[in-house]
This record gives sequence, structure tokens and C-alpha cells, in this order.
Amino acid sequence: MGNLRKDHVAERFVIVNELKTKPSTSKKNPFKPGNEKMTNPSVLSLVLKDGMLQRLQDEDDTDSVKNWAVRVVPAINPAVDIETENTYSDHPLYSEPSYGYHYNIIASPDETKSLATIDVEQWGYVLSVVQDRLRWLYTQKGVAYVAIYGDSGKASGTKIPHPHLHMISFSTIPPKIEEEANSSHRILNEKGVYPMSQLVTSEAGGPRQILQTEGFIALSPWAPSHPYEFWICPKKHATSFSKISQKEINDLALILRATLGGLSNSIKDVSFNVAFHLSPEKKNSKQIHWHVEVYPQTAPWSGLELGFGIFLNELTPEVAAKELGAACRKELSALVGIIYVSYTHLTLPT
Repeated sequence: MGNLRKDHVAERFVIVNELKTKPSTSKKNPFKPGNEKMTNPSVLSLVLKDGMLQRLQDEDDTDSVKNWAVRVVPAINPAVDIETENTYSDHPLYSEPSYGYHYNIIASPDETKSLATIDVEQWGYVLSVVQDRLRWLYTQKGVAYVAIYGDSGKASGTKIPHPHLHMISFSTIPPKIEEEANSSHRILNEKGVYPMSQLVTSEAGGPRQILQTEGFIALSPWAPSHPYEFWICPKKHATSFSKISQKEINDLALILRATLGGLSNSIKDVSFNVAFHLSPEKKNSKQIHWHVEVYPQTAPWSGLELGFGIFLNELTPEVAAKELGAACRKELSALVGIIYVSYTHLTLPT
């Protein structure tokens, strides 16, 4: 079983984990409909029937729910496990049990789709399921934080190309979220403003804005770690993803689909990673303005990034926003049924 090891100098955790199950040599896609027996039984299967959504689950590994739209299954080789050994070691070689839940959210029954090409309605289903599982996980003992992320494309690190997300719970708050929360708390105390809310206000309509919907803004961050990196943020200050309304979920689904689709249309065969930066849902001071971060994988990191944590980006976020903005507006227009016209190709009367 695995354990969560903390670097003896840096504030960094590493999960050291032996595989529970040997990797399958089968070329079959375990997330494809009809192959449900290749995964663990679902804890939630979303089924659309007679215009209504039903939340079902597999009875056992011999009786799987059919005709699902979204399926949630415990990972076959989880990064964390609720059955891990309860062993600790002391500093400087500190380790603790890698205790937690690890689920795969199969985002579509269609294996030809990706996170960038599933439709807006399907993204809405996925986000509703994420919210449902998030609420449930925070009722469980030993859950301090739930990490949600997705990988898409050959260079993203995914082992299965079928569109899916991961949900992993931890008994401690990840260092990156803790750092973000501590910095936000410090700035709030010093300046009386939430830094992410200030960022959203200052970037709206500016050179790093990519796209806006009613409730969200997509922008290229001032100091991106990856070329074409972008964030999707609620316009209003919000710390809890589990409390957003269905209307907000639908709006988030629209901007996610438009931006990921625009990215994929702008950069051919691009791989990317998506990470949901959310506040812990249990009461504590580690609160952040929740948002989604997207990291396109256009080039491998060098020794500068890996060895020193200083990122070399040869594309300015302003140029990236301009390119992505055009592609994402075109994608958004297609999604909502509006004919897009690029004004850069129009000759205006003098």
C-alpha cells in the first residue's frame, strides 16, 4: 500500500504507491459502454430517461447500469486508498498514510470525444456529478481536501484517452492550495481586498481577457507557467464550488467547452491538463476564490523549471490571450448558434 511522504526540506508531498492491480494488457477501453465489468462497480451512474436525469449505481460487478451519460467508478489503481495501512514515520523522513478516496468520472460514453469536444450539455452533466460527489466526500471521515483534475492528450500523462476526470481526497490540504490560501489571507488582511476578485475586476476587458460569459471570465494569467495557460474564474467572489447554482453550472459548462474547444482549434493536437482550485468545504481559514486552471502542454519543462521552480515562457500572456480569444469567441458563437464574423477581415467605411 502507498504512503504520503513529505520532502525533508521543501514543503512538498509525494505519493509513493505500489499498484494494487497489474496494468491490463488488453487493448479494450475500460471506460467504453459495454466494458463496465473492466472497472469497479459504479457508485453513481447518471442516466437520461424520458427527459429526466436519474442517479443510479451498479448493484455489483455483474449487474451494471446501462445507457449512462456519466459514470463514477472507484479507480482501479488509486493514488490513495481508505484501506491503506495506518503507519507514520517521524521527521526528517516524515510519511503518513495515503488515506483517501479516488474516483474516475467518465465524462462521456463516446470514446471518440475529448474534454474539448464533449458538448455543453454533457459538460453540465459532468459538473453536476462533480458537485454531487464533492458534497458526499466532505461528509466522510478523514477528508480535508478534494482535488479534481483532468488530463487530455498524449502529452498530458493520461493512461486512458477516453474523456474523464479524477477526484482524489486527501487528509491534508495540498501545499499549492495552502500557499494560495495563505497568500490570499495575507493580502486580504493587508489591503482589505480578495486578490483574485481584484484580479478579475482589473482583467475584465483588458489585453489578457480571453472570453466572458454572464458569470465567468477566462483570462491569461499575468505570470503563466505554461504557454497558452488560462484560468476560468467566477466574476463574483465565491469560495464554495458545492454551493453554486444549476444556472452557474450551465454557465461554467459553456465557458469550459468554448475555451477548451478554442484551445484545441488554435493549437493542433494539443494536450492539456485541467485543475479545479477549490476551497476546502470544511470550516477553516484556508479559503480561496475558486477557479479552474488549464495548462496546455506545448513543450516539456527544462532543468530551469524542474530544478529551480522558475518558469521560462517564450509567449507573452497578452499574445496568447489575443490568439485564444479569437478562437474561443468563434467556438462560443458556434455553440450558441451565432454566425461569427472576424472584424479583422472587414474593411470599414471611412
